[in-house]
Amino acid sequence: MKFTIINRNKISIIFFLIVAVCVCITSCGIYTFRDVSIPDNVKTIKINYIENHASIVNPQLSSKITDQFKQKVSSYIRKASLVNSDNADYIIGGYVSNYSVSTSGISSQVTATNRLTVGVHLIFNNTLKNEVKEYDISHDFDFAATLTLTQAENQLLSDIITNLSDEMFNRIFSSW
Repeated sequence: MKFTIINRNKISIIFFLIVAVCVCITSCGIYTFRDVSIPDNVKTIKINYIENHASIVNPQLSSKITDQFKQKVSSYIRKASLVNSDNADYIIGGYVSNYSVSTSGISSQVTATNRLTVGVHLIFNNTLKNEVKEYDISHDFDFAATLTLTQAENQLLSDIITNLSDEMFNRIFSSW
């Protein structure tokens, strides 16, 4: 029977790999909204319907983005409750300001990808401070040029709603 002795270099490499894998596993995670900042005196938040003022109107976009944004706020803001009253401490509203398609990639003089750009104009009214702030948020969504806009919308709508509601939430409630 023949035994092989593992030298120290191999042990060091194996140990390093094990430590590296452990560090990666514990440090990687799903993005969370840890930097949410809301003053203690804010007790109520009203979220108005996000209307669609874009030149191209996706009939599902306004209602879905409004609902997703409300869900995100109620999930992550525990200190305040959502209300329908105009007497709320925070009143958030806005509208879809841009919904446009452009060419984003050309291969061999043929359009390979198109880009759907969706923009939202937010209006944040802090009634406690008598202060109104406005923000513009925009996100691009690429899709194959072989798809029609309707086909692309069917594939992208979930991502559009998630990304824009995340960006809206971060713009209003994160301290970055």
